[in-house]
Amino acid sequence: MASSPSLPVVADDSVMNPKAHGTSNVPVQKNLRWNCENDLADRICNYNRHYAEHSGYFTSTPFVKYAKKIEKDGEKITFYDSNTGKALFRAPVGRTMQEFLDESKAHGWPSFRDEEVLWDNGVRCLKNGEAVSVDGTHLGHNLPDRNGNRYCINLVSVAGNPTEDEK
Repeated sequence: MASSPSLPVVADDSVMNPKAHGTSNVPVQKNLRWNCENDLADRICNYNRHYAEHSGYFTSTPFVKYAKKIEKDGEKITFYDSNTGKALFRAPVGRTMQEFLDESKAHGWPSFRDEEVLWDNGVRCLKNGEAVSVDGTHLGHNLPDRNGNRYCINLVSVAGNPTEDEK
């Protein structure tokens, strides 16, 4: 699956300028999905530009079990910004849930492809490959491979709950 020449959507570094709470205006939501740790999420989302949750972190949470249940129900997972609750990714698209999980496990982080990114909701990449939201949430990095863009995203960055507008 080749990447579109117009993707990823690139933002200026200023999107990550200091704001009221690190690089965001708000801290992470309470009660993140999949029992993600709030302190870890806040550090990674709002006070970090280069680091990540440890490789495989998502497998230590209830996420994989949840994904397998969703697969049985024939549904997709929507991933929400842990700060704002905006929908940022939806997976799987163009592959099975098992393929999504296998790729994610192989790389250590949930790994999304271009068609699984909700660009209109504000996912952007900086010139250095850092994946961010337009609201200043550090998400992870774009690490392209032979199949195109691959966005390795911290689960703690996309474990938010939808806002009323997103439901």
